[in-house]
Amino acid sequence: MPASTVCFALLFYFAAVVCLIGVAARVIDYARTPAPLKIPTTPAPTTRGGVTLRMLREVVLFESLFRGNRWTWLFGWLFHASLVLVLARHLRYFTEPVWGWVAFVQPFGLYAAFTMAIGLAGLWARRFLVDRVRYISTWSDHLMLAMLIAIAVSGLSIKYLFPTDIVAVKAFFLGLMAFQWQRLPTDTALYLHLLLVAGLMIVFPFSKLLHAPGLFFSPSRNQVDDPREARHLAPWAARLEER
Repeated sequence: MPASTVCFALLFYFAAVVCLIGVAARVIDYARTPAPLKIPTTPAPTTRGGVTLRMLREVVLFESLFRGNRWTWLFGWLFHASLVLVLARHLRYFTEPVWGWVAFVQPFGLYAAFTMAIGLAGLWARRFLVDRVRYISTWSDHLMLAMLIAIAVSGLSIKYLFPTDIVAVKAFFLGLMAFQWQRLPTDTALYLHLLLVAGLMIVFPFSKLLHAPGLFFSPSRNQVDDPREARHLAPWAARLEER
């Protein structure tokens, strides 16, 4: 087995463990964080069903971002929607036989790689061109955007400039899942793409990119606006009252 295959196999095992454990730990921390105040952003729904609908609009349409800034919403939604299609396209490397709907989205996922790069470029440009955004931007913000753009560009380069043996790539990842390692093609563009993806998996639980699951634990979004109808009492405060 080539040393490069062994290194990438161990790297992806490590990245997967760090990503899964890191995300799980952060989600548990979010769930345990008390919300002592009733602070839904108004106008807010007054029923649990309304909250569910609001969260659905927020996740799918980025409703609050649309109200705040249309250009940021455009580039942000373009990036996230494209990312979903790109990830769906990549499921073909982890399934055998390939699911019908995954085969159906293949051409859409390919074009989405271009719109994903455009959305990221717009979000990154915003951090340079908008004064108030540039002021609060840190090096990690730029690093995350640069890494995501590099992943998109390197992936497109594999498709159009430096083609690789995708059958062997699929065999490699299926082998990782079954703990039966298969040889990974020795292509520089592929190595760069995989290194960037593994790096993103490792830093994901410790970066601002974790806003994805964090949205569901935001008290300004997931609370019912009923402070007059029902007293809001955090679990830890209820235990103190019982004493």
